[in-house]
Amino acid sequence: MSSPVLEDFKKIIELLTEVLFLDKTAIVRDSAIKRFELCFDLAWKSIKIYASQERLECGSPRACFKIAFQLGLIEHDEKWLKMIDDRNLSAHLYKEEHSDHIFSRLPEYLELFKKLLAKLQQ
Repeated sequence: MSSPVLEDFKKIIELLTEVLFLDKTAIVRDSAIKRFELCFDLAWKSIKIYASQERLECGSPRACFKIAFQLGLIEHDEKWLKMIDDRNLSAHLYKEEHSDHIFSRLPEYLELFKKLLAKLQQ
């Protein structure tokens, strides 16, 4: 699969990787979370495009991740569901403690994004 959305997904994965190698400060944490939000959005939108090529429809992150599992793009992993919750928390609510917890999970999420990207590029 090739699309501008997939290229953007690849680029933001690189940017998330970059920021996670920096020493943690409030600015680095917040930047990483913003990059995570962008990764998340581009991940499910990439899945949506892939699914439409397979004649399947999904209109929400949860529905797209379910289809991605059915298509073998992602493995069954509770981290995907936690990721949805973290994305909603980070985008709609700001609490320092949430930010720290989300930041601590970003390396795990990054690995899931990288695996998804690899499958989409096959």
